[in-house]
Amino acid sequence: MEKFMRRVKQTNEESKQRISMNEVPRFLPDYKTGLTKKQVEQRQEEGLTNLAVDTSFKSVKQIIFENTFTYFNLIFLILGLLLCLVQSYKNLTFLPIVIANTVIGIVQEIRSKKVLDELNVLNVTHAAVVRDGQEELVNTEDLVLDDIVIFKSGDQISADAVVVEGEVQVNESLLTGESNEIAKTSDSPLMSGSFVVSGQCHARLEKVGADSYISKLTLEAKSMGKEEQSEMVQSLNKLVKWIGILIIPIGLALFSQSFFLNGNSFAESVVSMEAALIGMIPEGLYLLTTVALALSAVRLAKQKVLLHNMKSIETLARVNVLCVDKTGTITENTMAVQKLIDVTQNQPLSPQSESAKLISDFCQNMSSDNATMNALQAYFTKGEQRKAISFTPFSSVEKFSSVTFEEGTYILGAPEMVLREDFGQFSEGIQAYAEKGYRVLVFGQYEGVLTDKVLIEKVRPISYILLSNPIRKEAYDTFRYFAEQEVEIKVISGDNPLTVSTVAQEAGVAGSENYVDAATLIDREMALEALKTKTVFGRVTPEQKKLFVELLKEAGNTVAMTGDGVNDILAMKEADCSIAMASGNEATVHASQVVLLESDFSKMPSVVLEGRQVVNNIERSSSLFLVKNIFSFLMSLFAVIFSITYPLQPSQITLISLFTIGIPSFFLALEPNKKRIEGRFLPNVLSKAFPGGFTDMLVVAALVVCGTILQLSKTDISTTATLLLIVVGFMVLYKISQPLNQFRRKLIAGCMFGMVFASLSFSGLFSLSGISPTSLLLLAMLFFTAESIFRLLTELTEKTGLFIQEKTYKTLSWEKVKAHYSRLFFDEKE
Repeated sequence: MEKFMRRVKQTNEESKQRISMNEVPRFLPDYKTGLTKKQVEQRQEEGLTNLAVDTSFKSVKQIIFENTFTYFNLIFLILGLLLCLVQSYKNLTFLPIVIANTVIGIVQEIRSKKVLDELNVLNVTHAAVVRDGQEELVNTEDLVLDDIVIFKSGDQISADAVVVEGEVQVNESLLTGESNEIAKTSDSPLMSGSFVVSGQCHARLEKVGADSYISKLTLEAKSMGKEEQSEMVQSLNKLVKWIGILIIPIGLALFSQSFFLNGNSFAESVVSMEAALIGMIPEGLYLLTTVALALSAVRLAKQKVLLHNMKSIETLARVNVLCVDKTGTITENTMAVQKLIDVTQNQPLSPQSESAKLISDFCQNMSSDNATMNALQAYFTKGEQRKAISFTPFSSVEKFSSVTFEEGTYILGAPEMVLREDFGQFSEGIQAYAEKGYRVLVFGQYEGVLTDKVLIEKVRPISYILLSNPIRKEAYDTFRYFAEQEVEIKVISGDNPLTVSTVAQEAGVAGSENYVDAATLIDREMALEALKTKTVFGRVTPEQKKLFVELLKEAGNTVAMTGDGVNDILAMKEADCSIAMASGNEATVHASQVVLLESDFSKMPSVVLEGRQVVNNIERSSSLFLVKNIFSFLMSLFAVIFSITYPLQPSQITLISLFTIGIPSFFLALEPNKKRIEGRFLPNVLSKAFPGGFTDMLVVAALVVCGTILQLSKTDISTTATLLLIVVGFMVLYKISQPLNQFRRKLIAGCMFGMVFASLSFSGLFSLSGISPTSLLLLAMLFFTAESIFRLLTELTEKTGLFIQEKTYKTLSWEKVKAHYSRLFFDEKE
């Protein structure tokens, strides 16, 4: 573990010292012997290894640096120095909270890093390599230039190579966007990042590590911008960005207005200005989000669920359509031959029959590069050792494979694709087996010479091979959960649609009796119509899987796709969130955002619930933070426009934030929350925060105006304003905590007790003093006013829904606002 991590950290240094490919002597080892141990060591010393250039690991030093040297920490440092300059030390109460936030963020990220690093090491990919004449399995990072690597179906090409023996069908769609399968024979180049669809070959590595094609693409992509973030993180980044821009001109305006226009002292001007700025900075919000996401990733890691990026947590929580494959998701990944049926007599055949021997020879001449062939080779073991003249590996597009012996060519594949126009003659018998849940393959003789991967002549069927996968024990409960959560399931498989439908019905997939053969969906319109009414799709090609995901997304759905085979990769890359079974091939695992390391589909509900807890709780906590930010921003504008001094002090803002925002938001973020996510993050947050923030501004502004008229002292106004903000803060906390449960009642009561205790015991520290009878009367009047204003604004935002409805938010116009409010008030009057 430590060795691996140390090597990953040294990637950039080794890349800088790497010798150019053109400057080193090349080895041209025989594919049967490969490099010697001494040659491998020489390559390692030269730095010509396959270390990745795009590592997700952060060093501890990077974590400390990124959490400490932030823009807002710099602002807080400047504010702290200014307060020290004017000797207002009691107003430095915000600094311990800032330091605690930074330390908590560092500690939590380091803890999360350790857990995820260990999980990533467990999930590291391997490659079969030939060295010293022996085949061995090594980490892809340990490959060196000129290594002889064995690539087979399902493998992702880990470095640029050239084929030296064998033949494979390669899909380069992840690099070029073209989904066609390309045949690679001797001397053909293999680009890193592509994956093998079928066949097996020995290849010599030509470019490794930073020099490989995929590494250059990665570096180019990173230079163009960072990875796409989730809606929640994007919204928070926008908030932080705009607040960071606004606080500087507002701070300068407040100081100038207080010092130059109102005639306050330098110290008073600094203190009032800092109170406004501290109120505008959401110092704990970003930390809370980071910690919540990190804790979520750790909790999932303990359940053997690996996240390749944090976006997937939120995306999965918003998913309303889940596309699943039959094999590996509904059923176990293991496949077994159940029966061999004679086509003419429709009777079972023994493993010793002539047909079985012929199939055995067929299978022994094919590479065991997929689950189906593994099952066939395990069942058909007694052949006559016929040697193939040529063969065609299985293709997920054509859905058949072939072997040519001296006496003729034999075909094995899906009945519809093999029999073609003759399928109708045998459909009744095939359907009978499909209705029992069997996967049916046809084995037959080709009545011609197969020169390409296209069947032109007829195929004379000899026998049916019946295979099956056992349904996962947890599948029924898992699909029932998704049905209860109103998540629509689409079963998309390359198998016979009737077979898939039968299996899906046994697994409890709602609507699985509605199935369609995807071969009949010849255009986008037909596919779109089928997606509206059908649940099960059979005989689906990889390109169609991708198309289905595209159409579902265009219809406004959030789509997740599960898979375990290379034929799922195109659709998984297109989906909003992709989930791979670790028991599948490595290319699929790398293409996904979420990996179920134990290939346990029953973990999916817990992943969805984890996402809902994080997003809903952060959304609720963000509302608490934004109440203070909205108030401080509006109050600052009010102070500048009407030339008044900002009425609060930094220590008072700290007291309010601690018990009405900081402590409750932290505990609420840890509470289980299974509520389905609705609407968009930012509109939802603003709709909950606006009533409290605007109420705060109105009542404090009224207090300042009345206090000026009544000639109240500055300490009376600031203490009264603090008490008003505390009251409104608990109103917002009470509203956001609805519906109340025992935990939330105890939390609110505890925060109230803490507030009273801190106010009485540390009144000097928090700049609180006794207030005059006039101030007390004004406080009582404004308290009832605040309650009425808050209730009215809350009802308005809830009834209008202008801030929480996604479609309205996207197309908001002044005419719609006027019409909506006019209708609202008119209806109320009626």
